[in-house]
Amino acid sequence: MADNDSSSIGWFLAGLGLGALVGVLYAPKSGKETRDTILQSANEGREYLSSRSQEFKGQVNTYVQKGKETLGRSKDQITSAVEAGRQAYRDAVEPKA
Repeated sequence: MADNDSSSIGWFLAGLGLGALVGVLYAPKSGKETRDTILQSANEGREYLSSRSQEFKGQVNTYVQKGKETLGRSKDQITSAVEAGRQAYRDAVEPKA
């Protein structure tokens, strides 16, 4: 069984090498042109990721700000409700004069 696995890996690596060789032989551009194209694509990808991350950061900041505002309003409402409950309790417990 181990001989079969190592043989399969060997054939896979041979096929991989042969495919790479055929790819280089039939490449439509020279090596320098191909490297320049890859470098340009990598730079475009980096710029795209940078711009998307800035947009994402802006969206996150917007959501955080909205969340803070919502929490502030909720806190005010809860505080008002607790105070109203306390006042109602005081009114109910205190004897009327």
